[in-house]
Amino acid sequence: MSIAIVTESKSEDMREVRVGIIGCGGIANGKHMPSLHKLPNVKMVAFCDLIPERAQAACQEYGEPEAGVYTDYRQLLAREDIEVVHVLTPNCAHAEISIAALKSGKHVMCEKPMAASYKEAQDMLAAAKESGKFLTIGYQTRSQVTHQYVRHMVERGELGEVYYVKAPSIRRRGVPLWGVFLDKEKQGGGPLIDIGTHSIDAALALINNYDVESVTGSVYRKLADTAMNSNEWGIWDPEEFQVEDSAMGWVKFKNGATMVVEASWVLNYAGEANMTLCGTKGGVEFRGDTVRINGEKDGSLYTADVTPNSTARDLFHGQNLTCEEYEAKQWIYSVVNNVPPITKPEQACVVSHIIEAIYESARTGKTIYF
Repeated sequence: MSIAIVTESKSEDMREVRVGIIGCGGIANGKHMPSLHKLPNVKMVAFCDLIPERAQAACQEYGEPEAGVYTDYRQLLAREDIEVVHVLTPNCAHAEISIAALKSGKHVMCEKPMAASYKEAQDMLAAAKESGKFLTIGYQTRSQVTHQYVRHMVERGELGEVYYVKAPSIRRRGVPLWGVFLDKEKQGGGPLIDIGTHSIDAALALINNYDVESVTGSVYRKLADTAMNSNEWGIWDPEEFQVEDSAMGWVKFKNGATMVVEASWVLNYAGEANMTLCGTKGGVEFRGDTVRINGEKDGSLYTADVTPNSTARDLFHGQNLTCEEYEAKQWIYSVVNNVPPITKPEQACVVSHIIEAIYESARTGKTIYF
């Protein structure tokens, strides 16, 4: 369903929302805290990190004068004045902390992926339902103007029946060397669970299809054992590179539609990796800020490039926001106005199921049936 366009959101400024940040690393500093800081009714009043210096630095830059600094997330959750918690830790801690936060009566924004395993994602979903609090996952791709533009095209039937989707997240050379991205135990996987999760979520949301029949996957480690000077973020240590360097999946839906998933940090691929939807009436390819539409009209094939207006998204009509700013603003808007957030935990749980099925299929050599 579409969200009604809101031209002015006075209600979001009517009351203050006090937020606690758990995990003050790269994603917190690069996405969440700067975006929350721009919202006048948001007050960040608690910061937690296992490295106290990181929590202290975040507090100094973004915190209120009365803000607290913690190394134990339980102490942060014990504060009754906090309404919203952002869980921005390595994947292995998403479920434990999010469930504890929900049980403490907080609304939770958890960074992607939902969890390191499908079972943990299910546990998070159950905790959200039991608590009655909102749980959302940080899939900011849904907040991109191109994504919303194409989603509306699909909803209006302009593409007809969409039966083929290509969902790539391909880096030719882009192995992240910070944090714990190369640690299989802490992350649960490599590029598939890191960036492939974004493409899977975006594709499912575009076609609004979560009825998966089966998943077949292949996982590769072909280039990880050779350190490469050409990596975008420096040279990696092959011994520390514990995860796959690329993974591919074939997803079949119950209505017969198929989706191809492609994810890599390092792959000898120099082409364009664009999200693509193919339907009975037309197709769409994402090209940066542009949407390339193709079809047939009056007996002739055509293509048309459209650059959607960044101020014409579903909410906050007329405001020119980045997708990260839009995600943060709609999340707080959801909390204040008691309306479901863009990304629902039931949907994110399916993404985790697909990711785990690709890994399991690659391990066993079998198709995984849902």
